Amino acid sequence: MKKQLFTLLGLGLMLASAAAYSQTVNMKVNIPFKFVVRDATLPSGEYTIQTLGGTSDAISIRNSNQKGQSLILSHRCESPKTSEQAKLVFHRYGDRYFLSQIWVAGDKAGRELPKSRQEVEVALDYSMQSVLLVASLH
Repeated sequence: MKKQLFTLLGLGLMLASAAAYSQTVNMKVNIPFKFVVRDATLPSGEYTIQTLGGTSDAISIRNSNQKGQSLILSHRCESPKTSEQAKLVFHRYGDRYFLSQIWVAGDKAGRELPKSRQEVEVALDYSMQSVLLVASLH
């Protein structure tokens, strides 16, 4: 009986720490240029960016006029400093922009998107610049 109690208690602590570890993304941002997410090129405009379901790995990126949307899996990334603002980080090569990271205000952890094949190919010909866009909480 004690073994079962300790097993249940341990499982409960693991689940509680996993829930605390995950973060929720729910923001709006006006992106003034077309950009690439995964293998989709999305038009400029106002976007809502949200985590889906109980996991923070799946990210939905939707344009307010429904002309562009994408669903992508992300992974956790960390910064030594807490992000003061919700923001998006893009990699820019020439005139092409690739969404790279999503940061929520007040958190040291963010979400990083995998590089697309297009980005890997373009990176061979251009040097990368980081572009930050500030987002508002939704």
